[in-house]
Amino acid sequence: MSMHGAPLPPRSCLDRGTRSPTNDREVNAMRAAAWHRHGVAALPVAEIADDWLRQAVINEANRRWGRRNGENHHGR
Repeated sequence: MSMHGAPLPPRSCLDRGTRSPTNDREVNAMRAAAWHRHGVAALPVAEIADDWLRQAVINEANRRWGRRNGENHHGR
């Protein structure tokens, strides 16, 4: 509880309770911005239809950053 006229508490990027979760449209806009500004492609692996290409992307990500937690090791 704050007193009338009291200053607001400092804002922090660590304060997770003040912003609603990011929706799919916002995430897609961030992916597009990353591609256009930085040449970084953020692709949901489950959306890659070609089996060979999907596995190649998974292999490269695993090589660079290690396996994901809870990753399914039996294909898609």
